[in-house]
Amino acid sequence: MKSTRLFTAIFALSLLAGAAASHAAPVSGTVTDKTTGKPAAGDTVELLDVQAAMGAVAHATTNAQGHYTLNPPGAGPYLVRVTHQGAPYFIAAPQGAGPGDVSVFDVAQKVQGVFIEADIMEMETDPSGQLSVSERWLVHNTSTPPTTQWSKRSFEIVLPDGAQVQDTQAQRPSGLPTSLTLDPDGPRGHYSFNFPIQPDDGDKDTTFQVSYTLPYSAGKLDFKPVVMLPADNVAVIMPKSMSLTSSDFRPVNSDPGVLTFLAKNATPGKSLAFTVSGTGSLPREQQGGQGESGQQAAAPGGQPGGGIGAPINTPNPLSKYTWWILGGLALLLFISAAFLLRKPDGAAGMAAVQGATPGQPAAGYAPTPANKKAALLSVLKDEMFEIESERIAGVLSTQDYAEQKAALEIVLKRALKKN
Repeated sequence: MKSTRLFTAIFALSLLAGAAASHAAPVSGTVTDKTTGKPAAGDTVELLDVQAAMGAVAHATTNAQGHYTLNPPGAGPYLVRVTHQGAPYFIAAPQGAGPGDVSVFDVAQKVQGVFIEADIMEMETDPSGQLSVSERWLVHNTSTPPTTQWSKRSFEIVLPDGAQVQDTQAQRPSGLPTSLTLDPDGPRGHYSFNFPIQPDDGDKDTTFQVSYTLPYSAGKLDFKPVVMLPADNVAVIMPKSMSLTSSDFRPVNSDPGVLTFLAKNATPGKSLAFTVSGTGSLPREQQGGQGESGQQAAAPGGQPGGGIGAPINTPNPLSKYTWWILGGLALLLFISAAFLLRKPDGAAGMAAVQGATPGQPAAGYAPTPANKKAALLSVLKDEMFEIESERIAGVLSTQDYAEQKAALEIVLKRALKKN
C-alpha cells in the first residue's frame, strides 16, 4: 500500500511543475448547503497547506450568501476545507480566478435511506494456515433531502469470533481510501467506524473495508455473518479448491477461477450461516475487476484480498460496483501517466482514456495548466490525508511517516522551483 501511495503521489507532484502559479491570487467561492438548497452561512473555511502537514494558513467565515474569501500566503498548492455542522468537506484550491465553490450537507446521527448494497467477503488461506478474509461493505446514502450520517458510530459491523484485524479503510463517494482504526463497540466482535456516510455521488457510495485473519487449524470454520443495516446482498468469494455449505447462500455464475455464493435481502436480526472448508489461494489474476470495456484492472499493490474477481454473471448489483471499487486507483494512475507522457498526439490519447472521439478533447476537458493542477491536487489531497490519518491512528510508524513526508516535500519543492 505504501509503495502504491507514494507512486501515485509522486506522479501527481511531478506534474505540478508546469502548473504552479507564480503569484498567489485570493481564493473565493460560495458554500451551498445541498440539504436545504440554500447558502451555508456561518461555516468555517480554512486554507490548508499541503506542504506543511495540512496546516491551516488562512481562515474565513461564510457570510449570509455563503460567500468566502481566503488570502494565500504563497503560491500553494492548497486545499479548501469547509466545516459544516462538524463535518469537513474538501476541494482543491482553484488557481487564478477559478471559483472555489463547495457543496456541503447537513449532518445527523441516523439518516433514513442508508443501507448496505453489498457485504462482500473474500476468503483464502495464508502460508501460516490461517484463514485470511477481506470484507467490504458498499453503503448507500439515498436520503431525501440529502443528509450526511456521521457520529462515533456512523457504521457498525460485527466480525467473527477470534478475528485479528490487519487493515481497516474507508472511502467517501469520491476519493481514495483512507486508513482508519476500528472502535470497539459493545459486545465482543462489535466495532464501529467514526467516518461520515455522505449522500451518494451518482452511482458512487461509501465503502468500508476490513482485512482480518481467523484461526483455521482444522481446515474448517463455521460463520454466522451479522449485518447491522439492511443488506441487499451478502457474498462470499473463495478459491475453487475450497468449499462452502449453507442453506442460506446459493452459488452464482462467476469467473471460472473462483467460487461465488450469494445471500439476498439480509436484515438485522436475520440468521445467516455457512461453513467453509479446504485450503487455497485466490488466483492473483482475479484480484482485479473488469470494466465495461472488458479490460482487467489490477488491484492496488497486487496483494491478496485486493479484488472480488470478475463481475458475477447474474443480474445482481455486485457486478456494477466491481470496476469502481477495484479499478479506481489503476485508472487514476493511468490518467496521470497520460498527462505526464502527453506529446503532440497526447490530446487523442487523453480523449481515448475518457471515451471521447480520437483527435477531439474529451467532454468537459480543457488542457489548461489550472485545470491540470486542480485535478492533480485532488489526487494529492487524498494521498496526504491517508498519510496523516495513518500517523494519527498509529498504524504508520514514525520512521515511515517521516520518510514518506520527506519524499513528498522533495518532489513538490523541485516541481515548484521549475516555475
